[in-house]
Amino acid sequence: MDNLENQSEENQITKQDSSAGRNWYAIHTYAGYENAVVRNLKQRVESLNMKDLIFDVVVPVEKKIKIKGGKRVEESEKIYPGYILVDMIVTDDSWYIVRNTPRVTGFVGAGVNPVPVSEAEMAELTKRMEDDVTKHDVDLQIDEAVIIIDGPFKDTEGKVIEVDEKSGKVKVLVSMFGRETPVELDFLEVKKI
Repeated sequence: MDNLENQSEENQITKQDSSAGRNWYAIHTYAGYENAVVRNLKQRVESLNMKDLIFDVVVPVEKKIKIKGGKRVEESEKIYPGYILVDMIVTDDSWYIVRNTPRVTGFVGAGVNPVPVSEAEMAELTKRMEDDVTKHDVDLQIDEAVIIIDGPFKDTEGKVIEVDEKSGKVKVLVSMFGRETPVELDFLEVKKI
């Protein structure tokens, strides 16, 4: 009996000591299968009772505005397609479970040793994932030539004079009735020439 108690105490000490090795790791997956890998890995952690080594599995996503069927739609977009993040302590067992989950191609790291995601990178990623402000994909610069692709000024060329990323609006200088006139448009209504 004393032997069993000593072993269980040793196991607890080992587990506590190993918590110092707890980190987030980037795992490479087949693109498009990130959510399936997260589901499979969570099921494996549950069924193999590995909750003390693998704590969380996430697909890093952020909110973006896109056009679908001519309408603005808010969607969750993967920050790093083909990658998931796993909060874990790397041991032979935990490494084996993650590595042999279907559609996982491997850990991100040098050679066979996984390299943890730095605390700074993780803080920045967490901020992006938790941000309630929806990002607009505004890839326009001031003085850039654009063509208006929607609305009353459709097919008119102009020059960007102002970009407001928060609201997703751009001001474009267009030539109307022989003079330059600023027009405020949604960034989705213009395209680079």
